[in-house]
Amino acid sequence: MTIEQIINQVKENDPKADTAKIMAAYSFAKTAHGDQLRKTGEPYIQHPLHTAFILAQIKADVPTIMAGLLHDVPEDTEHNINEVRQTFGSEVAELVDGMTKLGKLKYRGIDRYAESMRKMFLAMTTDLRVILIKFADRLHNLRTLEGVKPDKRVRIAKESLEIYAPIAGLLGIWRLKWQMEDICFKYLHPEEYKKVEYRYEIEKKSELNQYIQKVKTILTEKLKEEGVAAEIDGRFKHLYSIWQKMENKHRKFDEIYDVFALRVVVPTVADCYKVLGIIHSLWRPNYNRFKDYIAVSKPNGYSSLHTTVFGPEGKATEFQIRTRQMHEEASYGIAAHWSYKQKNGSTGTQQPDWVQNILNIQKDAKDSQDFLRQVKLDIFHDRIFVFTPKGDVYDLPEHATPVDFAYAVHTDIGDKCSKAMVNGKITQLDQELRSGDLVEIIVEKNRKGPNTDWLKFVKTKRAQEKIKLYTRRARLTALGKSMGGKIGKYIPTFRKNKK
Repeated sequence: MTIEQIINQVKENDPKADTAKIMAAYSFAKTAHGDQLRKTGEPYIQHPLHTAFILAQIKADVPTIMAGLLHDVPEDTEHNINEVRQTFGSEVAELVDGMTKLGKLKYRGIDRYAESMRKMFLAMTTDLRVILIKFADRLHNLRTLEGVKPDKRVRIAKESLEIYAPIAGLLGIWRLKWQMEDICFKYLHPEEYKKVEYRYEIEKKSELNQYIQKVKTILTEKLKEEGVAAEIDGRFKHLYSIWQKMENKHRKFDEIYDVFALRVVVPTVADCYKVLGIIHSLWRPNYNRFKDYIAVSKPNGYSSLHTTVFGPEGKATEFQIRTRQMHEEASYGIAAHWSYKQKNGSTGTQQPDWVQNILNIQKDAKDSQDFLRQVKLDIFHDRIFVFTPKGDVYDLPEHATPVDFAYAVHTDIGDKCSKAMVNGKITQLDQELRSGDLVEIIVEKNRKGPNTDWLKFVKTKRAQEKIKLYTRRARLTALGKSMGGKIGKYIPTFRKNKK
């Protein structure tokens, strides 16, 4: 890797970018690291170069790329963070300092591991760009795992798959997510990886390439007739996602059909819906596989139209239709926001709603392990979108129930929930909801409170906490009555000691 490759990538992203600053950061880092070598035997400067290049590939801004070049300087050389600040300014220094702090988080047993993850999440809420650098750093480390001892190799891969890849998904950086997942899959399940890779690469891909080209030709001609300018590309799903489908749905490789999709990129949102109509006029759609993420974006900001049709030969064929900006954000996620801000000369950063959710969980968690468990429960689950009768949209973790939905709307609705109607039909309160469901909660005004049995199936932290809170209050009330009301005078003391 060379600094010229990074500069070229940055210029391709933004011809007006100040690449002289990047060159200065490289010169500083190269001098600081000197003759240091990595465990693979290559010059150490190659690691920050690769880290910076990955950041340039996801269209991170100039300060983030500079920090990627400098991220190991305070930790691994004689130069300190003050020198970085004096030379490159406070913005770059804060990003480097954030990386230095994250670099100290090592696996030292489950207790300290959970605490380390808590610190990492809190660093994210300060400036998400620190995490972008951490991801780029981690991805290059994963690519060079052959230089690490086998036990450490497995630990790094497991941590990356369970923590880093899901966060990359939350941030919408699919380009990094799938790369991390496939490398981790290779080291954690080597035999399964080899089998899927062989079947996919040798048996399936050439056949699918011919089919994709056939569909692409038909659609291209039709779009030209309709006067729609579009870019059409075939996209293959990645090995880990295919293996997950095989595991989760108990299917054999030959029973996984949605291993590819065609992506159609058009100039405007109106064009997206026009293309959708054209595709449906060419091939019969499977309406159970249609999703409008333009009308209702995913929590990470992802927007696209997804439709699956029965294409030539009756083969199930998925299309993803989006504008150029949607495509950029789908590939690069939160990093694309800084790219747009940098080009437009605006300031400030946009954080997704789930970042605030992390802060809320941090405040309520009993300890670090509880925090990590709740983050995995509430944040790392895939999200679903459900609607109220008025058309309001609520996003919930996958497998959420009507009771979770009720508490998401309002505590009183959750506490007094007696029945639920999903898509116009009365359903069980423990039924799993699906994206697109229309949910109506029927409340019982005289109901005293929630059923503690609900704790057996609710999925969100909010629902769990509200049910537990009501139960604690009910017990105190019952205790007060049994003591003839005398419990009241003890409650202030109890609260005071609790603090």
